[in-house]
Amino acid sequence: MNLQFEELHAQDGARIGVASLDAEKSLNALSLPMIQALMDRLEKWADDPQIVCVLLRGNGSKFFCAGGDVRALVDACRAHPGEVPPLAAHFFAAEYRLDYRLHTYPKPLICWGHGYVLGGGMGLLQGAGIRIVTPTSRLAMPEVSIGLYPDVGASWFLSRLPGKLGLFLGLTGSHINGRDALDLDLADRFLLDEQQEELVEGLLQLNWQEQSPVQLNSLLKALQQEAIGQLPDAQWLPRRAQIDELLDVATLPCAWRAISQWNTHGDALLSRAAKNLTEGCPLTAHLVWEQIVRARHMSLAQVFQMEYTLSLNCCRHPEFSEGVRARLIDKDQKPHWHWQDVANIPDAVIDAHFAKVWEGRHPLADLLDY
Repeated sequence: MNLQFEELHAQDGARIGVASLDAEKSLNALSLPMIQALMDRLEKWADDPQIVCVLLRGNGSKFFCAGGDVRALVDACRAHPGEVPPLAAHFFAAEYRLDYRLHTYPKPLICWGHGYVLGGGMGLLQGAGIRIVTPTSRLAMPEVSIGLYPDVGASWFLSRLPGKLGLFLGLTGSHINGRDALDLDLADRFLLDEQQEELVEGLLQLNWQEQSPVQLNSLLKALQQEAIGQLPDAQWLPRRAQIDELLDVATLPCAWRAISQWNTHGDALLSRAAKNLTEGCPLTAHLVWEQIVRARHMSLAQVFQMEYTLSLNCCRHPEFSEGVRARLIDKDQKPHWHWQDVANIPDAVIDAHFAKVWEGRHPLADLLDY
């Protein structure tokens, strides 16, 4: 299962639930059994009056979670060409239910987002009530490289970033550091990697029977005060004006061409971003553009329902399988995209990704029941 669960005894019979991702070989990538087990335990803790707080973390020094188990999904896609594999339908429904539950969790839920926080890992971090980043944190939605699209609620959080930054980060899969995460409201606290034990000890010492929100805030504030001197330099807010001006365009092909011009930019961060896009999947770029436009006025539940539709349709088309093959399986880094020219992808192909592929009620229609 590659998960560890603990219940630590705090003051006056209170307990702290600790869930640790523990799949080192896959960089803590989320498999369907891991998602289901984590959801089951979170529900159990939500119903247990003695559990007063939950900590979600990843074992290993270099990563919190590198995403979902896309290799297993691609194996299923290859076994069901042109169809929605049963595994995909189960996986994405379970993952998005878990992410939505994190957003709506009834108790303090702290996520320790150290190291690499990619794809599905971002879904976990962004759903938490208290999102912690560290000097090693590298957050990204890198799906443009594998022919998927930024899911796990990214339609929600990317569309709400300042100016064109959400669009830019979605198109380029660029990494953001701990300072960026604070600047863009993708994190709540900055702590040092070595402060995790101190945080846990502090949680165990709190009086959870009286003014616990005040005490918890004071604990986090005090720890952050010790760490703040090691904040990295901001990367993206200082470049926002450039990015906003660059992406003041009407269509995705125009945005693609504009970013592509930065391939030889003297700013290494911007040239790397341009390279990520131009080597990425043209169809994904269209999906990013469209999902951000559509999500601006959606509720969180509607966002996950839209992303479920998108994900199943990505499994029916060849780009996702080809991207994972090139990047993660064969590792030749030379994906052969079916749609190679971003300007020549028919609108009907893009629109088809937003059309349901099941009969009857939406499988996630009950999200609003939480």
